[in-house]
Amino acid sequence: MAGMRGVNPRQMQQAMKKMGIKQTDIHNVTEVIIRTTDKEIVITNAEVVLVEMQGSRNYQISGDEETRALGAQEAAAVSFPAEDIELVMSQTGCDRERAVKALEDAKGQPAEAILKIMTS
Repeated sequence: MAGMRGVNPRQMQQAMKKMGIKQTDIHNVTEVIIRTTDKEIVITNAEVVLVEMQGSRNYQISGDEETRALGAQEAAAVSFPAEDIELVMSQTGCDRERAVKALEDAKGQPAEAILKIMTS
């Protein structure tokens, strides 16, 4: 891609259009979940771009990745915003399960959940 240095974004878009490539940002994405038979790959703070080329639609995804096993904790995790769960985890160093339990006990209040973990 050394030859592409100095090409402005507008010129790049025009070149892509000539080749039949259309790129569209998908706005307001909160998370992307890739579910396999035994786990989920959850991407939060996701930025998603749809690339259409020769009748094919491809999605380019970037963000914060987390892998979790399928199971009972999935239902609990969905009941709170991913940002709240991640905040509790990052502030206390606890795992996801303990963060969700603390949020349940604190009726969804992250600050209260953090205090509960830190004082227990």
